Amino acid sequence: MAGASYAAAGVDIEAGDRAVELMKEWVRKATRPEVVGGLGGFAGLFDASALKRYERPLLASATDGVGTKVAIAQKMDVHDTIGRDLVGMVVDDLVVTGAEPLFMTDYICVGKVVPERVAAIVKGIAEGCVLAGCALVGGETAEHPGLLGPEEYDVAGAGTGVVEADRVLGADRIRAGDAIIAMGSSGLHSNGYSLVRHVFFDRAGWALDREVAEFGRTLGEELLEPTRIYSLDCLALARTVEVHAFSHITGGGLANNLARVIPDGLQAVVERSTWTPGAVFDLVGQLGNVERLELEKTLNMGVGMMAVVPEQSVEAALSVLADRGVDAWVAGGVGERDAAGAPVVMSGDHAG
Repeated sequence: MAGASYAAAGVDIEAGDRAVELMKEWVRKATRPEVVGGLGGFAGLFDASALKRYERPLLASATDGVGTKVAIAQKMDVHDTIGRDLVGMVVDDLVVTGAEPLFMTDYICVGKVVPERVAAIVKGIAEGCVLAGCALVGGETAEHPGLLGPEEYDVAGAGTGVVEADRVLGADRIRAGDAIIAMGSSGLHSNGYSLVRHVFFDRAGWALDREVAEFGRTLGEELLEPTRIYSLDCLALARTVEVHAFSHITGGGLANNLARVIPDGLQAVVERSTWTPGAVFDLVGQLGNVERLELEKTLNMGVGMMAVVPEQSVEAALSVLADRGVDAWVAGGVGERDAAGAPVVMSGDHAG
């Protein structure tokens, strides 16, 4: 009987080395001048002397994954977009504070290292970092045979950003009379996929290759649409006009995420009539007989980011976002709240 080995246990070190070689091309594209060294060290290095220009730099940190959206990528055998979802989930949490994303690291856990597949995942992460203006300074690929199937994997990432202490955005800046600007999402982004998969696959019995007229493409293509990354748009907005707060609309839906930046004593009123959610949201509701409130607390309903700005900044803010190709509109406003009131109220019905 042959002796035990790491390879016999299911871990292929040579395949891991091959994956690193394949991903280097993409990681080199996701860099910044402050990055020191290259891929392959035990840790990524970032020249912190760049922070000397700040009076009081605050570092912001965030970590996230993409949830069960990875199951769609695996079933479709398309792996070069899920990384953009990962970056969006991380860096747009950073930018909510007003922080500029500086760098990210990633963690990819696989059942079996397939070098081309791992490289494709990293390609998406690197492309997302370019869109966010940050660097990908390192990561880890772990092979877990027996825990994950050969075709299964999961991804996670962590990011760091910096903001001047007196430029931090948030609830303490918001005032009655402020306007709420919504920025359109690219679709479902990376939240609510457990519900979405249950509705389309378990209840409706749809296949990923089903052509859906409302989407103008297949179901799989719609579900795999990458998360929009707003970091550079939000930073440009904050540099140009007065912004009081941002809210990244992720898990928990629009009202719950917006509530996180609404201070005691004030109330945000969001008018549903100001936009029409995309077809995917309507179909999830119809096919699954999902109540509107359940949809709204699970999905982004077509809004990926919100900005709270003073009324006098609205016109300039919309102009900045339009110039950057961001679909944006005034979705409501902030007023006084009585003791029994909710921090966010969703009002009216969506436009037809």
